[in-house]
Amino acid sequence: MDDELRDADALIVNARIATFDPAAGTPYGVADDADAIAVRGGRIVWIGRAAQAPDAASCDGRGRPARVIDAEGAWVMPGLIDCHTHLVYAGSRATEFEMRLNGASYEDIARAGGGIVSTVRATREAAQAGLVAQALPRLRALLREGVTTVEIKSGYGLDRDTELAMLRAARALGDALPVTVRTTFLGAHALPPEYAGRPDDYIEFVCSEVLPEAARQGLADAVDVFHESIGFDAAQAERVYRAAAALGLPVKVHAEQLNLCGAAALGARYRALSADHLEHLDEAGARAMAAAGTVAVLLPGAFYFLRDTRVPPVDLLRRHGVPIAVATDCNPGTSPFASLLLMLNMACTLFRLTPAEALNGVTHAAARALGLQDEAGSLAPGKWADLVFWQVPALAELCYSHGMHLPARILRRGVEVNPPAYGRS
Repeated sequence: MDDELRDADALIVNARIATFDPAAGTPYGVADDADAIAVRGGRIVWIGRAAQAPDAASCDGRGRPARVIDAEGAWVMPGLIDCHTHLVYAGSRATEFEMRLNGASYEDIARAGGGIVSTVRATREAAQAGLVAQALPRLRALLREGVTTVEIKSGYGLDRDTELAMLRAARALGDALPVTVRTTFLGAHALPPEYAGRPDDYIEFVCSEVLPEAARQGLADAVDVFHESIGFDAAQAERVYRAAAALGLPVKVHAEQLNLCGAAALGARYRALSADHLEHLDEAGARAMAAAGTVAVLLPGAFYFLRDTRVPPVDLLRRHGVPIAVATDCNPGTSPFASLLLMLNMACTLFRLTPAEALNGVTHAAARALGLQDEAGSLAPGKWADLVFWQVPALAELCYSHGMHLPARILRRGVEVNPPAYGRS
């Protein structure tokens, strides 16, 4: 212990610590026997009682006093993780939203050039710099709420150059702001107009031309497929999974949102990191996910915005021990929300998750959904020092009320992030 503390960059004291470590065996992973955290080189090196630490004048390894941060009794927990977003896109669908509320049908909107085609058109017309500029306000909104890791998908280009530009824009966002960005290639999101009636040809294009180039340039951390009745079928999804496996990339899947089509079970056969949405998941799918270690990512924003009535089978997931994550699904068409805290409330009120489950869903389970469970999502020595401080009497407050709470302090990789660093929204 003395060696870890002697070389610490920072020592956090007077904290109530919620580790979200499943091994803790308590709700929220509350560490009743600890009130201090030591950080070195951007990682946690020690958690324990401040009274057990040497004098706060312990050094950082270069003879300088370690920085002491007084948490002032705040809850300190892992940085939040939004593990399913479509943050990078151009344009807005607010006019379509208004049209629907004024009685327009889906067909009316499509005839007017709306729907996903409008987002694809706007995204193709935007240069990479424009995509970054339009995504920045959405990302800043997440960061203000304590998000330190975010997944960003492509899928609104549906051609080679724009899909790659979206992934490069996502990487650029991670360079511009204090956040870890994980990119997911979602070329198999929808059928572009130029491939109308030729889905197999489009999947061949995705697998043979676009995905290999994304991998060659190091732009994709994972590969996703919209395997749904209005998306791509099992054979087409499996072609993408095989292509991803050949390139050494893990897979994810949009699954069972609109009907039961076996998407979750198929993804589990390829050891998918996550299966997302899952309103129509069945017993066989849940069993397959549990065996594969595939995380269930629930997306209450889309459920709410689409006014869906079929709730994901949370009890089924619990019964099979499938980890449950929660994410914003931030996108222009079905979940135009950039608030992970709002999703916590929705997950509890709409899906009946407990606050402990919901918060685990944006920390430990969300990290698993991105393959980052060894680095983030819980507090333990060796993990990134992504820490969020909350001045609330109980962590359930973060799920209970919305618009009332922002972090008192945020550290990413041990470095304090002040709200001004996020820039203007």
